[in-house]
Amino acid sequence: MSKATAAKADDIDDSSAPLIEHLTELRNRLLWSLLAFIIAACACFTVWEPIFNFLKAPLCEAMIRYGAPDCDLMFISLQEGFFMAFNIAMFAGLALAFPVIAYQMWRFVAPGLYRSERGAFLPFLIASPFMFILGSVVAYYIVVPWAFDFFLSFQQPTAESMAAAGDIAAATTAVAEGTATATEQGATHAFAGGGIVFQGSAQAYLSLTMKFILAFGLCFQLPVLLTLMGKAGIVTSAGLARMRRYAIVIILVVAALVTPPDMMSQVILFAAIYPLYEVSIFLVRRIERQKDAAARAAGEIGEGESLFDTGTDETKA
Repeated sequence: MSKATAAKADDIDDSSAPLIEHLTELRNRLLWSLLAFIIAACACFTVWEPIFNFLKAPLCEAMIRYGAPDCDLMFISLQEGFFMAFNIAMFAGLALAFPVIAYQMWRFVAPGLYRSERGAFLPFLIASPFMFILGSVVAYYIVVPWAFDFFLSFQQPTAESMAAAGDIAAATTAVAEGTATATEQGATHAFAGGGIVFQGSAQAYLSLTMKFILAFGLCFQLPVLLTLMGKAGIVTSAGLARMRRYAIVIILVVAALVTPPDMMSQVILFAAIYPLYEVSIFLVRRIERQKDAAARAAGEIGEGESLFDTGTDETKA
């Protein structure tokens, strides 16, 4: 079968449109994506306060555990409230408009792909937002509460703020007996000296929370990216296995850059990302086996042969 016949059989959308028509098509797709983002951002701006309350919930729970009467945050500057609402609208609007943006990009790319290529690429397009949501859920429900609890543990509440927690004498007795809570321990310290309590900036808190969510959401794209590269033949499972030691260093560096400067949040991010790297190796190896099976069925390679690098895999050593 000739290449021309094979291309026709694979049902490629053959287009003889000149470059200007492709650029016009790209412009239209980008305009529709921008319009969807603007509409979603405007809609989210009208409900920025419930969104902020949702993002603030992990902090409130942590502050309540440490005896705070409320979890109010402050505006450090006059315009901070507006910019905080604006940032929430941009953040939530992008998430809300992402399906439309992804669909527009797919409609632009799909006509230039073979039917088999479209079928291979579509699962990755679906997996990408799923993995981002999964990473965001891990950040919001696991990492963020732990991180805020860790940061708030350095408070030294004043004696007045401990009134809701109980009598200072009772707190002192509980400390002596070894049954004191974190709040009661803070009360005994605060009785002897000045207090150190958290009175945070709303904008700074929002920035920190969104940084956690975005970092985990983007890092959870690793299996999608590496598997897609393996599908395209850019990387191999054996090559990824040989790069394992370097991947560990790179992941640690990335974890240090995208998380606050405390060791435990970096360790948590590393513990979440590195297993995804191992999953990527497994998925790429599975793709290679499928391609080898197809090549054997077509008589291109013999039994026991492979189209891919079969160097020493550290997992088998």
